[in-house]
Amino acid sequence: MWINGRRHKYFKRNKNKFLRVHLGPGQKNYLDGWINLDANIFSGVADFWVDLRHQLPFKPNSVDAFYSHHVIEHLPDLKAHMRDVFRCLKPGGHYRVCGPNGDSAVRKYVEGDIEWFSDFPETYESIGGKLHNFLYCKGEHLAVLTPSFFEEIATSVGFIQCEFVLPVKETKQPELFSDCLETEFGCEDTFPRTIAMECRKPW
Repeated sequence: MWINGRRHKYFKRNKNKFLRVHLGPGQKNYLDGWINLDANIFSGVADFWVDLRHQLPFKPNSVDAFYSHHVIEHLPDLKAHMRDVFRCLKPGGHYRVCGPNGDSAVRKYVEGDIEWFSDFPETYESIGGKLHNFLYCKGEHLAVLTPSFFEEIATSVGFIQCEFVLPVKETKQPELFSDCLETEFGCEDTFPRTIAMECRKPW
C-alpha cells in the first residue's frame, strides 16, 4: 500500500491538470473524474490503495479539491489529517468533508426522540444505547464531530471560510462537488445525521 501510494506522487495525472481527490469511496461510491483513494484492498473500489492514517501521496500545492464522506471519524488524528489535506491543496483549493452529526444526535437524545436513531451497527432498546451506537459505531468511530469542533480543527491548520452546508445535499462550490452529492446519505433537512463542512485554503 505504501509503495502504491508513493508511485502516485509521480503519476502523470498529478502534473499540470485539474485534480480532484475522493478519500474513501468504499465499495459503492467511486466517482468518475476523481482520483479515488481507499485503504481496503479487498473490497474497496479505488484507483489507488492508500492508508489515510499516513501522509497523502501528493506533492504540496498540487490538488484542486478533496472530498470525503463518513471517513475522517475513523482516523486517529483529525488534526494531522486536516493538516496534510491543507498541505496538498493548491492555494484557493477546497475540501468538502462530511461525517456523523454529533450535534443532531445529542439534541435528539435530549429530546428523547428514539425514532431518530437507527439500529446500525447494533440493536439497542434504550435511547442511551442508540446514542452510543451512533457516536461510536461498535468502536470504529474515533471522534465525535460537531460544528464547533470541526471548525476548530480546520482553522487551526490554516483553512478559512469554513461553512456548514444545509441542506446537506447542497454545496457552496457546485463546479467542484455537485457530482458528489448523489452518493451522500444521512442528509435530512431537519437534524441531519450527516454534518457537511466546506473549507478553503487561502490564496
